[in-house]
Amino acid sequence: MYSSILRRRRLSPGPEGSSVGLGGSMTLREMGLVDALEARGVDVANHWKAGREGASPEEVIEIRRAHVNSDVFITGTNAVTETGELVNIDGTGQRVAAMIFGPKKVIVVAGVNKITGDLEEGLWRASNIAAPMNARRLHPKIPCSETGECSDCVAPERICGITTIIRRRPRRTPFTVVLVGEKLGY
Repeated sequence: MYSSILRRRRLSPGPEGSSVGLGGSMTLREMGLVDALEARGVDVANHWKAGREGASPEEVIEIRRAHVNSDVFITGTNAVTETGELVNIDGTGQRVAAMIFGPKKVIVVAGVNKITGDLEEGLWRASNIAAPMNARRLHPKIPCSETGECSDCVAPERICGITTIIRRRPRRTPFTVVLVGEKLGY
């Protein structure tokens, strides 16, 4: 699927030898993007894979920091509003930081399930659908991982301490949003 999107949209993760950072996105994984990039020999800064392969917490943090300095940063988003905003909630902030400034190119991929009518709906979706689903996947000890609903907790492991709204392309950052005509991620 990933390569067909790149062909249709004439997108490329970058020239050979480019570094690619990947946000912690279920959308990208469901599309097979990670495997497709690695099969092409792309240098992928993939903190998920490093963590699963036994990298130390410090090494995983360094990979997350590499996202901001990557040639291309590819990520998902929690909500895309019909009025044009991208809404995201993060725990550590490296994903939203890399979306805003640093990489030479940013590509955001979203399934149709991420589309909301307006900013208020986008914020609700990020807080009450994406964040609880991510909490269940990541297993922090926070209320929404149990209840499936945001309770605006103050837990130290809270995964939603940072909320960003991107209203327009960040200046000096080539930025592409790709909407995929199917449900992907949460």
